[in-house]
Amino acid sequence: MKKIKLAIVSSHPIQYNAPMFRLLAKSSVVEPRIFYTWSQSNQTLFDKDFGREIKWDIPLLDGYDYEFTENISANPGPGSYKGIDCPGLNKSIKKWGADALLVFGWNYKAHLGAMRHFKGKIPVYFRGDSTLLDETGGWKQQLRRLVLKWVYHYADGAFYVGQNNKQYFLKHGFKEHQLTFAPHAIDIERFSTAVNEDKNIAENFRKDMGIQADDQVMLFVGKFEPKKNPLLLLDAFISLSLKNCHLVFTGNGQLEAEMKERSKGNSNIHFMPFQNQSMMPHVYQMADVVALPSQGPGETWGLVVNEAMACSKAVLVSNKTGCAVDLVKNGDNGYIFGSGSYESCKNAINNIMAGKQQTLEMGKKSFEIIQAWSFQEIVAAIENKMKELKLN
Repeated sequence: MKKIKLAIVSSHPIQYNAPMFRLLAKSSVVEPRIFYTWSQSNQTLFDKDFGREIKWDIPLLDGYDYEFTENISANPGPGSYKGIDCPGLNKSIKKWGADALLVFGWNYKAHLGAMRHFKGKIPVYFRGDSTLLDETGGWKQQLRRLVLKWVYHYADGAFYVGQNNKQYFLKHGFKEHQLTFAPHAIDIERFSTAVNEDKNIAENFRKDMGIQADDQVMLFVGKFEPKKNPLLLLDAFISLSLKNCHLVFTGNGQLEAEMKERSKGNSNIHFMPFQNQSMMPHVYQMADVVALPSQGPGETWGLVVNEAMACSKAVLVSNKTGCAVDLVKNGDNGYIFGSGSYESCKNAINNIMAGKQQTLEMGKKSFEIIQAWSFQEIVAAIENKMKELKLN
């Protein structure tokens, strides 16, 4: 039986999509080709939020068919609508002979242009992870709602990543029957097996910071930026003065100097610089709890939570984190606290750091929960949708 040729439009290779693309390439139903639109991303790039050059140390382009489409933008990059402008994209997709189109993210000139061009010619699908969590009301929001309904009418359906994302799509014109669940996922096997292969790395991290084997560690991973709100976590943790408990920040960013100033003289607060992907499973392994205190705007999911759960860790998240409603069960595998609330954050930290045995049990629950949030589930969702096209 002939495979359906699925053109996938994505801005650039990222560590969260590459394993899924490899798995999809093995499908007996779908023949995918990835059309990357930020052609300049095929090189070492400067990340302004981390404040450093980033080049991932895991393979992102192996095992699947792809091409980089020339981006002619004068200021290339995914930071603005005009940052990705690929006049040859539609011609390349048509030349390849695509039977269907899947677009990751609409808010680039090339991506929206592809949706508009192919609507009515071949089935057009969309994938994104936006939510309604940051909405505050007002005329600007209503205007944006109208714009988004216009954008999404160029898609025949959408793949949603979780419940908050589903509500967003329903609010912006999609009907229930147009939506297909394809969970946000990470490479669960990579994060769990790497940890089991060498536990000494995590132990050495702790020793280097003077953390005893029986001490508890809460870990923050990510950019030190207002959206992630690491200052709230820092202040709440310091105020509790918990015995034999440590807070480790891994990353870099604009708030780094202020965070270090506030924690000066506190031997239970530690900082690690940015760690590349191959080292991240070991970073998580040194912790008992992983925290994501985001306040937004724009914390659409929070894939560090998936990663932490794949490493069997308890998780602490704010209710402005997109994944909270799907992945975190209060008192079971972690706690959800009110975003921006100092008291709520303090209470949640106090509850989750009650003892190592408790966090160990929570971590086991995390690992059980995250098994359903896999690349296999995404591929199955795409395959099932493509099978419908064959039937029609």
